[in-house]
Amino acid sequence: MFRSGLRWLQSKPFGQQILILALVLDPIGFIAGFLLAPSFDVEPILGGVYGLIAASFPLSTWAMRHAQTRA
Repeated sequence: MFRSGLRWLQSKPFGQQILILALVLDPIGFIAGFLLAPSFDVEPILGGVYGLIAASFPLSTWAMRHAQTRA
């Protein structure tokens, strides 16, 4: 299942790939940060921001991988 989803994502143009990844990863990162923040004595909204920052790492990795395969 994971491989078929990866193949489906790679079949899309790069701009669409980034948009799809952002639409999936950003809400997950925000919600996870928002829910986990109180256990780290951080305000929930600040935890959501941290989650968004953490969600940007897979996006950056995807873009770097794309740049390396195109070079």
